Amino acid sequence: MSIFKPFKGFRPKKELVEKIASRPYDVLNTEEAREEVKDNPFSFLHVAKPEIDLPEDIDIHSDAVYNKAKENINKLIDESSFVQDEAEYFYIYAQTMNGKTQYGLVGCTSVKDYLNNIIKKHELTRPDKEEDRMKHVRVSNFNAEPVFFAYKDHAEIDKIVEKTIKNSPEYDFTTDDDFGHHFWLIKDSDDIKTINEVFENEIEYIYVADGHHRTAAAALVGNERKKNNPNHTGNEEYNFFMAVNFPASQLTIIDYNRVVKDLNGASSDEFIKKLEQSFIIENKGAEEYKPNKLHNFAMYIDGSWYSLTAKDDTYDNNDPIGVLDVTILTKHVLDPHLNIKDLRRSTRIEFVGGIRGLAELKKRVDSGEMKAAFALYPVSMEQLMNIADTNNIMPPKTTWFEPKLRSGLVMHSLD
Repeated sequence: MSIFKPFKGFRPKKELVEKIASRPYDVLNTEEAREEVKDNPFSFLHVAKPEIDLPEDIDIHSDAVYNKAKENINKLIDESSFVQDEAEYFYIYAQTMNGKTQYGLVGCTSVKDYLNNIIKKHELTRPDKEEDRMKHVRVSNFNAEPVFFAYKDHAEIDKIVEKTIKNSPEYDFTTDDDFGHHFWLIKDSDDIKTINEVFENEIEYIYVADGHHRTAAAALVGNERKKNNPNHTGNEEYNFFMAVNFPASQLTIIDYNRVVKDLNGASSDEFIKKLEQSFIIENKGAEEYKPNKLHNFAMYIDGSWYSLTAKDDTYDNNDPIGVLDVTILTKHVLDPHLNIKDLRRSTRIEFVGGIRGLAELKKRVDSGEMKAAFALYPVSMEQLMNIADTNNIMPPKTTWFEPKLRSGLVMHSLD
């Protein structure tokens, strides 16, 4: 069973929260972050992407960058922009997108659970990105940004959430993307005890939905602290890291699409002819076409949209990885016809989150930057959990969750 405990969060003053809350570090580059913080010294991007406060030619992995993150956190605390709660609480962080609200519990999960695979992963991490976030945690001494987890729904937890959200939220604001963000404190000692016990006795696994690199970094730094502390007891705060846990039924995975730079020497007609080996192809013309079910793909090339429906012999319904559309696309398009064999390292393919829409795929191809685009039907939470439960790993860039968690609503100290 899993550990999920309350903590004494560092949180922004209510009047500053809208200025402080920021997009997470990995959804915008340094240049975009610099632009976003103009005229806003409170933005949490000064913590999450501290290179924006240093010269433009700075190596973003230099010690100066991580030291700047620590300096900026200390400044927020010293100037009382962030204040630590007086007791250990759970929190509720809810997000509203397109009229639908999902309610997450904010608390601390266990380093030991990560190492023992109680916290289930579905993606591989890249060592360079993992090390970057490890340095950020190690130097700053905070879990500054939360990770995004899921758990199988539980009625007792639902009741506590329903009771709590009847009260006025501590924070309640809408960001420029029209997503609503709402935040409550769970202070009732009985509710805190119940949540703690439900996870410990009835929630067998927790699933990483988004934030594999932050999760790995937080856990590995905690394990480092354990090894370096001769008086380690297991109760120290570094044994735990901050997460937002959502009931799986409330989450929606959106599509994660692909654009390719060339057709590996083939003409468009030759390429489409090759695809007929594995797909039933329909030319949909200039009007946008969106995949409408599993194993149906949209392709955009030379100003036209095509429907590609995978033939039955291209996938195995009994193989949790082989049945995925990302696997079908790799196995029957990217690898054999485009010679793109390593999605994590190839420079001839890029990935576009479905939140940007089909128009972004069309734009990338029409500009000449890319030769073709492929839109995929999104995987389900059931598929994700099945893959994690069977200790399989999804191919790179399979899932995209939206809305993203805002950073800066609460921090967890390792001390």
